[in-house]
Amino acid sequence: MSAEACLVPAEHSGLLKFSSALFYAGSSFLITVVNKTVLTSFRFPSYLCLGIGQMITTIVVLYVAKMSKAVQFQDFDRSILLKIFPLPLLYVGNHITGLASTKKLSLPMFTVLRKFTILMTMVLEVHILRKTFSKGLICSVGAIVFGAMVAASSDLAFDVEAYTFILLNDAFTAASGVYTKKKLGVEGLGKYGVLFYNALIIVIPTFLASAFTGDLHKAVTFQDWSKVTFMFCFLMSCIMGFVLMYSIVLCSYYNSALTTAVVGAVKNVAVAYIGIFVGGDYMFSWTNFIGLSICMSGGLVYSYLTFNNKSSESNTQVTKEMKIHISEDSSKKFSNN
Repeated sequence: MSAEACLVPAEHSGLLKFSSALFYAGSSFLITVVNKTVLTSFRFPSYLCLGIGQMITTIVVLYVAKMSKAVQFQDFDRSILLKIFPLPLLYVGNHITGLASTKKLSLPMFTVLRKFTILMTMVLEVHILRKTFSKGLICSVGAIVFGAMVAASSDLAFDVEAYTFILLNDAFTAASGVYTKKKLGVEGLGKYGVLFYNALIIVIPTFLASAFTGDLHKAVTFQDWSKVTFMFCFLMSCIMGFVLMYSIVLCSYYNSALTTAVVGAVKNVAVAYIGIFVGGDYMFSWTNFIGLSICMSGGLVYSYLTFNNKSSESNTQVTKEMKIHISEDSSKKFSNN
């Protein structure tokens, strides 16, 4: 192999990594606003049914794409269940707790408490993937968590049920991110197979749970179905549910679960401050605002350290590979002479 061939690293290009991260950030921002509009502004009574709509959209879009040969993934058989487990359980848990917490929390508090996803993701990557992190990264995560706790301590709309939902959502998101990264390498699944079979496996149990709890009846008898604005927002939520899940898988595929969590933190900088003025359910206090600022500052520092370290490690690895191959080429030329 020549030295010129070594100039191209084996991993994904920086453009793909950045584009997938940006795509995830935009999708996450938009679906948070749309879901908040449907569940809070229109007071739609069933977050379960909204989740079912997002799952059905995912199934339909990917099935049509597979039939038209636009995408490829393995046909269903018994091996699929073993290949994809436990992602469906984590997926439905993430979906339900995410929608429930969106309905019950103001946008700023929702985005602040979501910061615990980063800490949980780090813990899971340490124990499951055996990764290590620098002191700078650990300190920045500590700042994020500290800021979140300060902001949450002055939440005048404190709700034990809502806080339970959001912390469960953090745990499901972290676990889902780590296991998604592992499952993307499973033969026959790929990005689209993971999305399709996740939704296909859990949509019926979720539908039955919705009917059993009475959520389905509340959704069917909802009075605003005849309103064009509500229907538009509901359909947008269903579409964005698919787009969000695809963007998460894409970001995890080209980057890592931790990078995906970091991108979510950066996105929350915009969402939290915009949420102060949009939504109408944020109760201002200086303690809360200072906590938000500490949390967001920690998120920015964490993002900088993460991407900077990733870039440095990548450049170092490429340089080492170039030196090795150049040495090999030089040795071969010397021996030939």
